[in-house]
Amino acid sequence: MSRRAWRPRGAAWGAGLMLAGLSLLLASSPRSATGADVSVGLHVAVVATGIPRPIQLALDPRGGLVVLSHGWRGDAAAEIYRIGLGGTVPVDAARQPHVVVPFTDEARKTVFGSLALDSRSGDLFLGEENGNRIYRLGADQRLQAVAMGLNHLLGGSALALDRQGRLVFLDYASLETHLRSEMPLPPSLSWLIDEGYRGPLVYRVDPREDRPLPRRADLLVPIFPRGGKVPAGQEPLWRLIGVTATGDDLVFLSSVGEVFRLGPDGELRLITRLPGGHYHRTNLTTGPDGSVFICGGFQIRQIFRISPAGQVTTLASELGDPGGIVVDREGVLYVAETALHRIISIAPSR
Repeated sequence: MSRRAWRPRGAAWGAGLMLAGLSLLLASSPRSATGADVSVGLHVAVVATGIPRPIQLALDPRGGLVVLSHGWRGDAAAEIYRIGLGGTVPVDAARQPHVVVPFTDEARKTVFGSLALDSRSGDLFLGEENGNRIYRLGADQRLQAVAMGLNHLLGGSALALDRQGRLVFLDYASLETHLRSEMPLPPSLSWLIDEGYRGPLVYRVDPREDRPLPRRADLLVPIFPRGGKVPAGQEPLWRLIGVTATGDDLVFLSSVGEVFRLGPDGELRLITRLPGGHYHRTNLTTGPDGSVFICGGFQIRQIFRISPAGQVTTLASELGDPGGIVVDREGVLYVAETALHRIISIAPSR
């Protein structure tokens, strides 16, 4: 695949201007030309078209976007597109070279549904949707298994990289999903069955450690619940489905719209609740000021901003099956509209 040099985005808005625009309380603006409803003071533009079913986005440190696609025919685990943003938009991705990632196992034919990018190495981390494994796709376009033996890895923001470059990923444990794991549980995790645990397992590994890969997730000690113990007085039945790093903390979204923060002390604290609904294949990203942006997924079809103080604002509605979401240093949001096979940007009106 040929590589092009991407130029930084020419129009520069200050992060303060963007955040001021995003903080406006909504009185819904007229429907934009793209079909999406956005809050007053924001503008939607199409930046790329012709991407078959784009579901995940990442910002390339050299500029531009990396897009994870499920392709037109479904005959591969994923397709990877790289979209430059320094020239004329929208970019017709159908005319751009892209990478086709074959199925890692013809018998399983599992597709990739989650994506994270290491800004230092440029490596991509790809998680199997509803699967058990995480892979790294290096600059040589070769796949390497990084973690395996998970119970149930969802799509969306089920994995992320923290600011130290460590890979954080979510697993969901239940008596049923233990049967799906590729390996029997080791004695160190027997408490999961003994206590009938149903809930999230949060893991963090450093892929750069001098240890053999792949790492067996079922042998790792989760960072949550800490110490392999169910929180006193309750069984955490909620399901964590998305994660993003903000500073030294991790922020999670549950399937019923609860937003939690996990600090270095290992305590999971409720920040806020999003509007009611079924959250599925959601995506989270962190803005320049520590705000968290949440793409509500296929059923919700909205984008929310959670301020550092926990205030929830709806930024956009009526999106075409929104998937991946990222925000650049200037505060401009990029969103994958899966049903419309395109990428849009949301920025302050000029």
